Parts: sequence; C-alpha cells; structure tokens
Amino acid sequence: MTALNHTAVSHTVFHLLGIPGLEDQHMWISIPFFISYVIALLGNSLLICIILTKRSLHEPMYLFLCMLAGADIVLSTCTVPQALAIFCFHAGEISLDRCITQLFFIHTTFISESGILLVMAFDRYIAICYPLRYTTILTGALIGKIGVTIFLRSYGTIFPIIFLLKRLTFCQNNIIPHTYCEHIGLAKYACNDIYANIWYGFSILMLTVVLDVVLIFVSYVMILRAVFCIPSRDARHKALNTCGSHVCIIILFYGPGIFTILTQRFGRHIPPHTHILLANVCMLAPPMLNPIIYGIKTKQIREQVVHVLFTRQKSLWFRN
Repeated sequence: MTALNHTAVSHTVFHLLGIPGLEDQHMWISIPFFISYVIALLGNSLLICIILTKRSLHEPMYLFLCMLAGADIVLSTCTVPQALAIFCFHAGEISLDRCITQLFFIHTTFISESGILLVMAFDRYIAICYPLRYTTILTGALIGKIGVTIFLRSYGTIFPIIFLLKRLTFCQNNIIPHTYCEHIGLAKYACNDIYANIWYGFSILMLTVVLDVVLIFVSYVMILRAVFCIPSRDARHKALNTCGSHVCIIILFYGPGIFTILTQRFGRHIPPHTHILLANVCMLAPPMLNPIIYGIKTKQIREQVVHVLFTRQKSLWFRN
C-alpha cells in the first residue's frame, strides 16, 4: 500500500530543514546570517548609488563593479530571507514552483557573477596592456552589450532546467536538508531517471563557471607577463595594485565553492551540517565582503564613501 502511494503521488510541497543536526542552534545561527545580509544590502546599495551618481566613477571598471554589486544583492536576497524564516519561525514549507523559482535565480545569478568576474579580468588586461586605448576599446556601448550578453548567457543556460525539473515526479521524499533549493538537490527526490539533469547540470558548470575560471587564469598570466616587462619598479607595483581587489574577490567567490566540492567528494566523514554551512558561506561571504574589499582597496571609492557619509553627518549636526 505504501509502495503504491509512493508511485502515485508527486509532491508539490517540500520542507526545508535548515541545517540538520543544529536545529537547537538555529536561533543563534540566524544572528550572523542577519548581520551579513544587512551588511551586504547596505554595502552593495551604497556602492551602486555612489558609482551611478558620481560622474568621475563612470569608468568601465566601476560600471562592472556596479553590475557585480547588483548581482550580489540578488544572490543574497534569494537565499538569506528564506534561511532566516526557517531559523526564526520554522517556516520551511515551500511549494515546488517556488522552489524551482528560487534555484533558477540562485543559479542564474551565480553564473552572472562568474561572467562579471571574467569581464573584470579582461578589463584589467586592457587597462594594463593597452592603457592608451583603454577608453576607446571599452566604450559605453560595448559595456552595455557585455552586460546584456552576461544576462542572456546565465538565463539562457539555466532556463532549460525548469523543464527538466517539471517533467519529474517527486514521489520519494519531500524533506530537503538545506536552507535553500538547488537543482540536483531537488532532482534526486524524483522517481524518474535524472540522467539528463545530471549531465546538463555538469555541462553548464563546465561551459560557464569552469570556462570562466580558465579564461580568468589566462588573462592574469598575460597581465603578469606584461607587468614584468615594465622596466620601472614603481610602475610594476602600481599595475599589480590595480588588480589586488579583483584577485581578492575572485578568491572569495570561487574559493569556498571549490572547497565545498572537495569536501563533498573526499570528506565522507564530515558531518552533513558542515556541508550546508559551507554552501551558505558561498552565498553569504561574497555579497558581504565585496563592497568592503573594494571600499578599502580602491582609493576613489573610499574617498566617495567618506565624503557621502561624513558630509551627511556634518549637515545633520549643523541642522541640530
């Protein structure tokens, strides 16, 4: 009788457990999640506002950074509010359509961020190797086309996943031991063959994120070759310093993801809640730290942030 029910029923509602094994700590875990989310929202919103309103920052590097900040807001908003609802209110119930919508935006935003980091590496290559042609190569029109291409690539590659998931019958289980939905994490609860899902997901990963990493690596090899051909030591240091923020963000974005994959592949004795926490670090750390890194290491942005914050404080003080 149970077997018949399993084969006949397809779940349309799922339950996200949060972080299994740490249920009694959920309220405490919600505190760093909430703080990280607020920092990510405020930091990235301030960054976008400053870049868009200050004409002196209307340069390719800052416009790409503005795109990255926008993607960071979307990525953190797709995951953190749901996690906080689970931690604080035990509101882990999610419909199948909402689950697919969430994973769609998570995956598309992740691929978009990877594409933006690749374009930022190309930007640094042009700035260092062809400084006199920098503004003529990276025109406003080209930057707009690049932004549209990144958007179309991410949405175009993830869109078929909706149909790959919709064709499945979810009759095994409807308890998801995670804080958010993701493609294979949902597909594995299907009774159907998910061979197409696995191979399509793997192909997308290789053709987008992995390819981006390879091209970023090639870009920096070419940048280093060009830098070490510069005779002046001060000029070499200045050229490398312009890449510092971008390298930090690359490590921050890809590092936790690579570490998570390695722990899932080789860390068989690592508790499940560690894997869930690492997956959440991938979603939380870059949006929170990206504006801080660029704010500290980029003089122009640092000056504008200080000007905006302290000018407002002084004007309020004089009013009072």
